[in-house]
Amino acid sequence: MRVYRSIEKPIDIKNAVITIGTFDGVHRGHQSILQHINAEAKKINGESVVITFHPHPRLLLRPDDKSLQLISTLDEKLDLLEKYQVQNVVVVPFTRAFSTLSASEYITDFLVDKFHPKKIVIGYDHHFGNNRSGNIDMLISHQDKFNFTVDEISKKVVDEIDVSSTKIRKSLNDGNVKQAASLLGHEYTLEGIIKKGKQLGRTIGYPTANINSPEELKLIPAYGVYAVKVFYKNELYKGMLNIGKRPTVDGTDMTIEVNIFDFDKDIYGERLKVEFVDRIRNEVKFDNLDALKNQIHLDKIQVLEILK
Repeated sequence: MRVYRSIEKPIDIKNAVITIGTFDGVHRGHQSILQHINAEAKKINGESVVITFHPHPRLLLRPDDKSLQLISTLDEKLDLLEKYQVQNVVVVPFTRAFSTLSASEYITDFLVDKFHPKKIVIGYDHHFGNNRSGNIDMLISHQDKFNFTVDEISKKVVDEIDVSSTKIRKSLNDGNVKQAASLLGHEYTLEGIIKKGKQLGRTIGYPTANINSPEELKLIPAYGVYAVKVFYKNELYKGMLNIGKRPTVDGTDMTIEVNIFDFDKDIYGERLKVEFVDRIRNEVKFDNLDALKNQIHLDKIQVLEILK
């Protein structure tokens, strides 16, 4: 998969079949669109193209709205788009200047001049250009002039995508990562850099790696203990992960700590990825460290059973 992070120059893509959107989470609804553009590209000996935006347009257009929770970071999104066999991804820098393009300029100066599309796959309610003045009918009216065709993503599919995204966020906020995975079509992931913590886990026999998520808008699942798959330098390990404030030791800040089974490498400053498989319990305040240690022992038995 080729990734383009600039639109300053035209992008040379053969018989481009394009779709446009944020594709947050790249869940099952999105995957149906990706299957469609891949199939359409194959029919005309062309290439599939996903056009997405970074940062998320809402950050620029609605800066006072603090409710945005991202299911996937940009890097996670790119990994997923590659997994689902998209041939090209264009990450458009979403700037104030870009947001002020008129609908007509969006079609001619952006879509046509940069991509020369043969087919545009777009939602029935998709709007574009300054003040969202452009729509699918406007695109269709330009088909003959610019030699492309437009495929409409139906109301049913668009509504399913919106509903799925809402359900996924709710599931994660509730800690129901299994339900989120069924809606996503893949397990929920979290990536970050390992930072040094208080190293308390070492004193009770369960050393943990503290994950610092670099994306502040990334949705962190509910507090609790999870069975996870851990990926370090493309190697897969089993692990259990705790999200919370560590009330047993009077913690005040939220931490994400993973105990990686059968692992003893020094990985401070390095990147780690985890996939959430299941949540086994809430975060609990124990009377003392011995009680916490005993519970972690039981947690590990349960996690190993889940990951078996």
